[in-house]
Parts: sequence; C-alpha cells; structure tokens
Amino acid sequence: MTFEEYNRLKENIDYHMDRYYNQDEPEISDYEYDQLMIALKGAEKEHPDWISPDSPSQKIGGTVKREAGVKVTHRVPMLSIEDVFDKEAVTAWVNKVREMHPDAVFSVETKIDGLSMTLRYEKVEGTDSMKLALAETRGDGLVGEDVTLNALVIPDVRKTLKLPYDYLEIRGEVYMTHEDFDRFNEEQERLGKKLAANPRNLAAGTLRQLDSSITKERGLRMFIFNVQDAPADFLADHGASLDRLAACGVQTVYHKNCATAEEVLACIDEIAGMRAELPYDIDGAVVKINQTAYRNDFPSGSKYSSGHIAYKYPPEERVVEMDEIIVNVGRTGKLTFTGSFHDAETGKPARLCGTSVSRATLHNQDYITDMSIGVGGHYRLFKSGEIIPKLNGCVKEPETVFVAPSVCPVCGHALIREEDTADIRCVNPSCPAQLSRTVAYFTSRNCMDIAGLGDTLVEALIREGYLRNYADIYKLRAYRDEMVEKGIIGKEKNTDKLLDAIDASKKQSPVRLLTALGIRNVGRSTANELMKHYEKIQDLAKATEEELVQLPDIGSTTAGDIVEFFSDSENLRMIEELAKSGVNMVMEKEEGGSDRLAGMTIVVTGTLPTLGRSEAKELIEKNGGKCTGSVSRKTTLLVAGEAAGSKLTKAQELGIKVISEAELLALIHGQKTI
Repeated sequence: MTFEEYNRLKENIDYHMDRYYNQDEPEISDYEYDQLMIALKGAEKEHPDWISPDSPSQKIGGTVKREAGVKVTHRVPMLSIEDVFDKEAVTAWVNKVREMHPDAVFSVETKIDGLSMTLRYEKVEGTDSMKLALAETRGDGLVGEDVTLNALVIPDVRKTLKLPYDYLEIRGEVYMTHEDFDRFNEEQERLGKKLAANPRNLAAGTLRQLDSSITKERGLRMFIFNVQDAPADFLADHGASLDRLAACGVQTVYHKNCATAEEVLACIDEIAGMRAELPYDIDGAVVKINQTAYRNDFPSGSKYSSGHIAYKYPPEERVVEMDEIIVNVGRTGKLTFTGSFHDAETGKPARLCGTSVSRATLHNQDYITDMSIGVGGHYRLFKSGEIIPKLNGCVKEPETVFVAPSVCPVCGHALIREEDTADIRCVNPSCPAQLSRTVAYFTSRNCMDIAGLGDTLVEALIREGYLRNYADIYKLRAYRDEMVEKGIIGKEKNTDKLLDAIDASKKQSPVRLLTALGIRNVGRSTANELMKHYEKIQDLAKATEEELVQLPDIGSTTAGDIVEFFSDSENLRMIEELAKSGVNMVMEKEEGGSDRLAGMTIVVTGTLPTLGRSEAKELIEKNGGKCTGSVSRKTTLLVAGEAAGSKLTKAQELGIKVISEAELLALIHGQKTI
C-alpha cells in the first residue's frame, strides 16, 4: 500500500465513523467496516512512521452533539474494546494473559449492539443508599453529553441503589428490543413517515432526544457491563461486582467466568447459539480479565480499554429458496424487481439480525442474470450493514433464470432498455403507475404553469377517475358540479379558480407544452430550440430523426427519443385531444426579436435590477441566444446581478466575460458589441 492509498483509506474510515457514531446512519456493515480497519492496522504495522494522532486507529469515532445536551467530561474515559475476528487471536490473547498471570480468570459476555452510557451514583447523606446523579453518553471517549433526564425514563436505569458507598460509576449499553423497534416502524409506516434502519440507530437517536417523553414512549432498555469507578473491594472481582449490582435490581449483561482458552471459545460459541433467540441484537462476545488489577498489564493503546478484547461474529447468513420475482413500475417508469423467498431449512421467513426477512431487492435484469435468479433457485442471504437484506451468491440454480417482461405489467405498453444502462422503463406518460408524477410535471411552473394543481390534488383526481392522461386536465370543467359536490378541490370558489387557471394555460406557448409532454432529453431549452424550426407541435411530430439531428444542439439520442414519442399512437391521440380542447399548438411570430445574440451561450446569476430570471432567459432566447444554468468553458457571457455567488467566481476563473443587465440590454438593442 502506498502512502497516498493509506491516506485515502483513512479518509474513507473517517467518513464511515461519522456515519455510524454521529449520524446513526451507517452505510456499510460492521463486517465491512472491520475489514477497512484491519487493512489500516496492517499498513500501520508495516509503516509505523505513518501513524498520526488523527488516524482512525488512534481515536474513538464519536463527537459530542451539543444540540442534544450539555457537555460532560468523563471522570473515567469511555474507551472502545479492541476487536478480533478469528478464534486463533482469542486463544493467543488468553494464553498471553495466562503466561503472566497463571491464575487469571476471564469473564465472557454478550456484546450488546447499542449506545454506550455511563451512570454516576452518589451517596444520599444519612443513609446507606445512593441516588443517580448523572447519565452521560460516550461522545469522543473523553467528553460526552448529559442525558440524565432521558436516562431516568429508561426502566432498567435504577434511580437509587442500596449500596453503602460515597460514589459509584457504572457503564452499560442502551438498546432497543426487536418488539419495540417493530412497533415504532409500524407506527411510522401508518403515518407515512421514514422508517428507522435498525434498532441500534433508533436507540441512539432516541437517547439523544431533547424531549424525554419521546424517549419514554419508544421504550429503551439498558444492560450494565462494567464498573468504571468504585471502592477497591467492589472493583476487584469483575464478575462479582456485576452480581452485586444484579442483586440491587440492576440489569447486567450475560457473563460467565472461564479459566482456559478452550472454555472461553466454548462460551463464545454458546453465546453465538443464543443470538438468534435473543429479543435484542448482539454482534459479538466480549472477553475480559476478571481480576481488574491484572488489566493494566495488557494495555491496547489510547483508544482501547486495557484487559479486554471483543470477538466479532461474522455476518449472519441463511440459504433461501426463491418463490417469486415481483415486477413493479416506479413513479419514473423504471421497472423494479423484488425477490420473495423462504428459508430453505425451516420453510419460514429467514431470521437475520433479529428480524424476519422474506423479500429482497433484485436491482435489475443484469443482476438477475449474473446471479442466476429464478423460481426454485437457492441463494445465500445476508444483511448489508445489518440493515438491508441482500443475496450473496447462488447455491442451487433454478430450472429457468427469470427474464423481464417485454411490455409494462401495468399498462401493457412496450418497454425500452436505456442505452448504456441496465434500466428498463415504461415510457408511456399515461401509465397509471407513473401518472401522478407525469401530470404533476405537466402542470408545474416551468411547464403549463397551472397554479393550484399540485401533487396532492393530482393524486386525488387520479384516484377519483377524472385524470387518465394529460388531455383529461382540459375536460375537468365538464365535471365541475360533480367535483364541487364531492369536495375534491374545495367549494365553488376554489373549484372555479382552478378551472379558470386550466383554461388560461391553454394559451401557453407550444415551447411550454412540448416541455410538459415529458419526452426524454427534451427540457425547456431543447424545446425552445426545436420550436424555432417548426410552426406547430404537429409539424414536429412528423419530423424524421435525420432531419432533427441537423438542428443545433439536437443529438442522435434526443432525436431518437422525439421520434419514438411521436411514433406512439397513444401519444398522437393525446396530442389530438389537447388540440381539440383548445391548447395552443402554434408558435406566434416573435415581435421585436433579433439574432443579435445568435451563437452565444449566456448564464444569468444573482438578482438583476429589473428583470426576473425567467424574463431574462426569454429575452435572451428571443434574440437568438442560448440561456443555460451552469458556467463552463462553452459559456460566452455571464450576466451578473446582486449576490452573484459561485457562478461569478467560476466565470472569473475561466476568463469568461461578465456583464450587467444594462450591458445585456445594450447588446440586444444594438448599442453595444462584444
């Protein structure tokens, strides 16, 4: 590995650390993250001179979220535990400890997949009891957040302890059960809100809530796994200290004392066997030296707790049998494929990471073909990031590999496969699966500009059967009284206001209509260029691909898309219906236009003194220029107003001429030349 590759690896790990610890939204699995860390440590072992304090191997991943609580400096640093990934490493570590301390005993414990929190208890004067004084998250290991109010509503957090000490500090893991996680997501789904990715992320976000009533409602739990600070007699024997806490009503992690490496490995396997049945997630087993006095003889650096290691289990995997490949059409017309399956061993949904899985995304036809996916085939299934179920190779091939349909399963229209992609699409704008999106686009401000006819109302009109294509918009007036009675748009005033806006849109330029039709690769600027060369939409509909590619800025792909759209009989019928409804199809002869900006590509940025952005764009195009939204080496001029921003900076860097609104108008009126 080169030094440059090493630095890129550090940046990649830092990114994923932030996603996991601070944003509670990991993008890769624990296993994939662990592999990155293994590669980093390998490089640093080979090149120790590369190691710096900012290396991910030298720091804990979290940062303090100040908006969620008051910062707290830890009395005892909340360090991580060094991970190992094979049993040979566990055996070597145990034997190393026993070489120095032959009487060493090891506590093997469940590694809860949650969020670390420390609880501080202080003596209640005049009694032999203690009360909770502070709860704190790990943060960066040295400074965390005060989350005491939230901790008090977690039922496993004891508000008082019957112990005769002045001070006690214990550390544990806050988690969420599968049942509470499922309950939360069911409610989110009912409300149409975003679902949580996994119990660990949801637990972390819940503990940081500013409103403790939300924390209480979601049902967090906590296991204690370590005593951070206490009188010497309490600290000496780790397992005994956990047992004493349990006797006080504290929930402690499963722990078992082992004397040899063989016993430690057997306990690790025992915990692995428990994993599928536990009502919460674990991702490994922790091995600790039970005699706390021995731990400092085995330091692991500034990042890790001394005298601890964590054996990480490999990702869970099950073999499933494919029952069905479900094909759906998305709102953009793209086909999506979902595999429905059952566990080949149990006949039930596969159980992975505490959840039942019976479906997985199959991406596209290339993925299906490469993976030999078909009904009856057997496939390895795992969870990517312990969140998203994914297939991981074919175990037993099906009799027939699935092939995507040639026509849309919703509307029966012929499907197309996009050039240089694996995407298959239905390009019928009237397809019910994508109708709400296409109609909402048709009515939007940059297209036919029908104020008041937004997404929600479009969906209601489709649901009630009033809209099946664009042309139906202009037939709504015939159902005016019926819609008023149903209250779909509102009362008479609102209904009439919308119908008037629809009527007014009939006068829009054919450029807007062409844009609104949603032809692939035909946006506003392309539509404007096309309608400079055709008197009406019907003339464009008769154009050949050879004819279209002769026009400025019209390539073969765009020309092909236009010809394909107007070759469809359904689309031609819709154009005819729009024309019968009085929608403007004919370009008006521009008055006051010129070719003074011909051949120029112009960008407008900032706030101009008198012209709005769209007005400036229309004026430029009216006088032969091309108006684009981004600055590049092809840009001729930048028209800059107040607060021009980054486009002005880029234009200056590229040496592009910058002019004012007044200078633009002077160019158009022939009073100035470039």
